[in-house]
Amino acid sequence: MHIHILGICGTFMGGIALLARASGHRVTGCDANVYPPMSTQLEAQGIELIEGFEAAQAGLQPDLFVVGNAVSRGNPLLEEILDKGLPYVSGPQWLAENVLREKWVLAVAGTHGKTTTSSLLAWILECAGLDPGFLIGGVPQDFGVSARLTSSPFFVIEADEYDTAFCDKRSKFVHYRARTAILNNLEFDHADIFSDLAAIETQFHHFVRILPKSGLIVANAVEESLKRVIQRGCWTPVEWFGVEEGWLLGDEAADGSCSVSLAGQEIGRLALPLAGAHNRANALAAIAAARHAGVAPAVALEALGRFGGVRRRLEVRGERRRVTVYDDFAHHPTAIAATIGGLRRRAKGGRILAVLEPRSNTMKLGVMKAQLPGSLAEAELVFCYAANLGWDVAAALAPLGGRAHVFEDLDSLVQTVAAAAQTGDHVLVMSNGGFGGVHEMLLQAL
Repeated sequence: MHIHILGICGTFMGGIALLARASGHRVTGCDANVYPPMSTQLEAQGIELIEGFEAAQAGLQPDLFVVGNAVSRGNPLLEEILDKGLPYVSGPQWLAENVLREKWVLAVAGTHGKTTTSSLLAWILECAGLDPGFLIGGVPQDFGVSARLTSSPFFVIEADEYDTAFCDKRSKFVHYRARTAILNNLEFDHADIFSDLAAIETQFHHFVRILPKSGLIVANAVEESLKRVIQRGCWTPVEWFGVEEGWLLGDEAADGSCSVSLAGQEIGRLALPLAGAHNRANALAAIAAARHAGVAPAVALEALGRFGGVRRRLEVRGERRRVTVYDDFAHHPTAIAATIGGLRRRAKGGRILAVLEPRSNTMKLGVMKAQLPGSLAEAELVFCYAANLGWDVAAALAPLGGRAHVFEDLDSLVQTVAAAAQTGDHVLVMSNGGFGGVHEMLLQAL
């Protein structure tokens, strides 16, 4: 079968492409913005990429069009598909019908940490010899790809609450029929499709209400929003983490490790290569989910000590003049604060120069602008790229005083950061997009 994917360079749709190719299909695809790591990953798999969404692509005559949720009405190719009555399906529906059927699906949901937690969980199952398939919204360093199809019954998926497609406004995760579900956290986000936090909680409850009674929910006890979701009705056992009667982490020791306990009984120590309390909590959730799949916590803890990280999650892109440049996907204030805090503890010296592109739909709407200064408070200097935003970034960052600098020209931003950087500094680039190749520009300027 020939499948043509609209929006193929998104992390989710790129994963769909890899799974479809592994299933024996001919796969092509198109997108408006093609940039690494997804573009290089797809090209390495021999998948043909077309720039843009011209209606003429209907002439490829694929057996099926798979439509990503970034594609909306008015898109030339989508309009051609609809006008000609050509066969199409959403990415999540294709995945559910062609890959996840009869699999033990371990789904990781939450506003933050989905990619890292999914990667941790897949790595634990891999080290336990379970050979899991997976689809993750990033590229785990230990696997080198964002998606993999295996003959194993186990499949790990990053379960996104964003809507499915132009034709299906339910959250993606309702399609996956998970047996094991991690509910990592729940905050307001995606202001372009959700009116408030209650609307997102409703989608999470749609997810909860279709989980089997033979399944397991691993939920963050610190989150009142998740407690509200469960209280609306739950028919599946729940194991809470972050609370004494459930899964709990001890204080961090001098060597960076901490104890792990279940129902008050210590079961081992976690020595995670990733920085930050948020990542230790991600690891704790992964341990609990893997246990439901039959992996002993001791095996999980050993595996986590060898975890190689995820691309675009505090990934070191290079060093010049003893200045280190990092790449991170953080774009929500909570994630920005956690990332800066994690780097602060890992770096142990040197200033943090935060370089931010407010690129997500929520950020573009300015919904989170009041929280932005607080999220950047631990950085010594802040450089924000504010091109094409409909709100006053300089005014929003005014509480940071002279530490914050706003630019509408990328070259000017790069030159200013390079001039400000000193020996031992850490330049932390945060964006959920390609950011115009700013990482290489910075390294060259340095």
